[in-house]
Amino acid sequence: MPEIEYLDYEAVVERDWAVDDEDLFEKAAAADLEPPEYGSFEANEAEYILEAAEARGHEWPFSCRAGACANCAGIVHDGAVEMDMQQILSDEEVADQGIRLTCVSRPASDEVKLVYNVKHLDSLQDRVIG
Repeated sequence: MPEIEYLDYEAVVERDWAVDDEDLFEKAAAADLEPPEYGSFEANEAEYILEAAEARGHEWPFSCRAGACANCAGIVHDGAVEMDMQQILSDEEVADQGIRLTCVSRPASDEVKLVYNVKHLDSLQDRVIG
């Protein structure tokens, strides 16, 4: 079963870390952050990442659950994630920045490192609902 190691974007910002820092997850582990800021869970390959997080007691942001807003956006830091049809992210955001919508994304590797709650990125603000 794939393991999702997650880090809350707000924790990254609060500590003045860079989301593209190679050792971001090592910093998070060393900082003794606790859920919901940092942790991991196993996900079934058939589960959407958002649904897997919720099934394990996490309360990650979302709105539409259909790939039509940026509320559930995350950045894949390491590993592979397959995203179903989505209507909101540009090819550059997906390919160059690693942004995925967790409501329509499944783990595609044994380990995935994901910064969730990136709806707070300035570039996504016009696509956040609510």
